[in-house]
Amino acid sequence: MFLALRELRFARGRFALMGVVIALISVLVVFLSGLSSGLVNDGVSGLKALPATAFAFDQGTMKDNAFSRSVVGAEQLSAWQDADGIAAAEPMGVTIVNGATDDGTQIDLTLFGVEPDGFLAPAVSDGDGLGDIAGIVVSEPLREAGVDIGTVVTLDRLDLELTVVGFTKGQATFGHVDVAYLPVRTWQLIAAGAAQPGAPTAAQLDALDFPYSSVVALRADDGAEPDFAALDQDADTTTMTLAESFNASPGYEAETLTLTMIQVFLYAICALVVGAFFTVWTIQRTHDIAVLRAVGASSRYLLRDSLAQAAILLVGFTAVGVAAGVGMGAAMPDAMPFDLEPAPIAIASALTIGLGLLGAAVAVIRIVRIDPLRALGGQR
Repeated sequence: MFLALRELRFARGRFALMGVVIALISVLVVFLSGLSSGLVNDGVSGLKALPATAFAFDQGTMKDNAFSRSVVGAEQLSAWQDADGIAAAEPMGVTIVNGATDDGTQIDLTLFGVEPDGFLAPAVSDGDGLGDIAGIVVSEPLREAGVDIGTVVTLDRLDLELTVVGFTKGQATFGHVDVAYLPVRTWQLIAAGAAQPGAPTAAQLDALDFPYSSVVALRADDGAEPDFAALDQDADTTTMTLAESFNASPGYEAETLTLTMIQVFLYAICALVVGAFFTVWTIQRTHDIAVLRAVGASSRYLLRDSLAQAAILLVGFTAVGVAAGVGMGAAMPDAMPFDLEPAPIAIASALTIGLGLLGAAVAVIRIVRIDPLRALGGQR
């Protein structure tokens, strides 16, 4: 470490310039991490909040936007309710609609039709839970749009009136649209096209013959690992686990793959930049290293010293970049889907440091090939 620290002090201008580049890369890493987390939460936070193990879609449903494409019937629901290893199976409807509040504010909603007394019923942070056939529990961020307890939302083209009775705990979105939970029978009234202007009534639900939903939500027995493939054969469905179902949200897979590719290229750039810097730095130090080799310094000592130098540079300036990125990220506008989560930032920072060290290691390995005779003028 003696030589590494001495060189850091001696060539502090060059190392500071390299450090600024590492810090800027770290800022970009934090921004991409925040955008990735924000897009995930804005796209599927409603699904992530559901205590479901998996979802059964109609057999043959395309994976992209599967929640909107799938339609399952009563027989498929019954098959899952009788399946081994399944503690609960409930119908769930998913529809994205447009509407307006009673003061004329236009809003978009993803309707989640669930059993009011089932395991999918949302916990509320304010107001009441599901129960009233005309009541909806909406995502907490809708308060910013002026929605409050008692607000009446009128759905476009149907003129169906639904009243806000509660708010979810935290954000609940699907496809970047705020979620509104409502009784599944009310959802079936909407999906069947049988809704009449005004609030839904018990008479309308009693007259409804529409035993369909978008998916069957499944909760496995504790500790059980159901054979979904075999059970799908019996129920004529295609099952996705909760995590797999995220890709069935509109645009989710394309968004996450795009950001992941950008992150991969950023990590590669970090390794190449650090590697290039230490390659040039090693070439400039060739005579000094040869002198050290001539007086008895081992290759292992010189490699360890150079990697320690790279580690100090990477850890120090990555920390500076992460701190700057977190500070700037906190000032992002609310309209941007940006969430700073410690775990993704820590993983991204560790990858930046690790790949940077890998690039440095490839660069400084040339130390072992430096001939000590160069220190004595043997090649002059």
